[in-house]
Amino acid sequence: MIFRLAITPSLIVLMICSLLSAQEPLALTLRYQTPVFESVDNPDQTVQHAFHRLTRQDNWSPTRTAVIVCDMWDSHHCVNAVRRVHELVPRMDSFLNTMRAQGAKIIHAPSSCMAAYENTPARIRAQTVPATEQYPTDINSWCDQIPSEELAAYPIDQSQGGEDDDPLEHQLWASQLASMGRNPRSPWVRQAEGLTIDHELDFISDNGSEIWNILTQYQLDNVMLVGVHTNMCVLGRPFGLRRLREAGKNVVLVRDLTDTMYDPQAWPYVDHFTGTDLVVAHIERFVCPTIASNQVLGGTEFRFSNDRRIRLAIIMAEDEYRTEQSLPIFAAKHLGRGFSVTYFYGSESDRSSIPGMEQIDDANALLVSVRRRPLPKSDLDLIRNFVAKGKPVLGIRTASHAFALRNQEPAAGLDVWPLFDSQVFGGNYTNHYGNNLKSTLSLPGSAHHPLLDAARHLDQISPGGSLYKTSPLAAGNRVLLLGTVEGQPAEPVAWTFVRADGGRSFYTSLGHVDDFAKPEFENFLANAIRWSCGQELCSLESTITQNQMHASGKGKQR
Repeated sequence: MIFRLAITPSLIVLMICSLLSAQEPLALTLRYQTPVFESVDNPDQTVQHAFHRLTRQDNWSPTRTAVIVCDMWDSHHCVNAVRRVHELVPRMDSFLNTMRAQGAKIIHAPSSCMAAYENTPARIRAQTVPATEQYPTDINSWCDQIPSEELAAYPIDQSQGGEDDDPLEHQLWASQLASMGRNPRSPWVRQAEGLTIDHELDFISDNGSEIWNILTQYQLDNVMLVGVHTNMCVLGRPFGLRRLREAGKNVVLVRDLTDTMYDPQAWPYVDHFTGTDLVVAHIERFVCPTIASNQVLGGTEFRFSNDRRIRLAIIMAEDEYRTEQSLPIFAAKHLGRGFSVTYFYGSESDRSSIPGMEQIDDANALLVSVRRRPLPKSDLDLIRNFVAKGKPVLGIRTASHAFALRNQEPAAGLDVWPLFDSQVFGGNYTNHYGNNLKSTLSLPGSAHHPLLDAARHLDQISPGGSLYKTSPLAAGNRVLLLGTVEGQPAEPVAWTFVRADGGRSFYTSLGHVDDFAKPEFENFLANAIRWSCGQELCSLESTITQNQMHASGKGKQR
């Protein structure tokens, strides 16, 4: 008797998966965040602002991995959410197809849409997986918070639902949904078109117990979450990040294959995509690590077409002026629109360490607040290479002697850059006047520069710190602000510089913690960042308004 084996597409996929399972596991870079300070007087402020953003390497067996597609619905009551979902679909489908081909299990979870898939093989497959003997507590319930989040201030206000539509457009969209026979408040009926459902391999379920059965039956210890919306369903569903983390799974969010329900008209009044970043940071701190889709697909991370923000890295490693507190608060108020900001803090236990430095190459611009820190050569080379690419570099206060030691050599394995000031800022820091000598500020005559409109307000404030001795500057500097102590010649306090590599630099010796209490200084620094990156400048009045709005908001609603 001769048996003939029918070669079907599914069989081919299974054969490929079998071959791949014997190969190397999936190499992932997991991103997570840990507190900078182990003990502080103000834990709320530390929870909100001071975290190292770190990465670690891990290897996952694809055949022990599930990808859960959360609520990628075919429609939504927010038309902007619909647009972003449609933009996500092609990239997400490539991710799912690649993971499926490597042997991962794909679980489609479009909540409240099971009727559309009744009697389909993928739905029946999910329903007929044998029940496990024991389930995690509350596996079929929504999860608003896990213990690790209890001390955290939630980073956005989503209490009004997070819709970011234009009101008129939203009204027209609701009318269109009604004309289609859809409920304008919950118009979804199935998963978005364009996401491949392989009915011979995949599963469809929105039930916590069913999905747990799948994870248990197939020994799926690792789970990736993709879909929407991160601050709601992806975190809170019975099969979401919180429940699976508490149940002991190795769970990650694929951070570039998701979106949030966040309206920039709500606290903290930032760009929609910055709102997503804030929720992702919350997850990395208190829930689970994240990865990006390019770790599977190659290339670069996915980015929405409307996300045109400049990526700014801020390095803080000094012990005198508390910029590890003032700079994140400043950035939260003034750089939430137009910028995506990443913070790098000096280590509390090792003066020669700035954890996470390997990530600065992803930035478009760099702001330095560092004082006399020798670094491992590989880390300092990251900054040298960043500068050499002609990217904007800004410095405040002690950045003039950021990587220089005074009358000593670096320890073995460490490196310094004593010419950082002159080469990057065109500066010439030699010392400072006594802390007891009060200085006054003035403008350098009638020279024209876009930042001088902002600087004109600065001559009315009193600097918080001592006056630095910075003259003479390199040729080609444009001095924006001067400082004087009684009986001494004026010293440059702020200037711009075009480097030999063509990059724009800005430096100011202001930056004392008391300076950040002055709207004039905050407006000047924010505009310097915008100028360095080629963005439109803002008025002092808008800065004052932004300060008031940010101070009035609360990030407690979930």
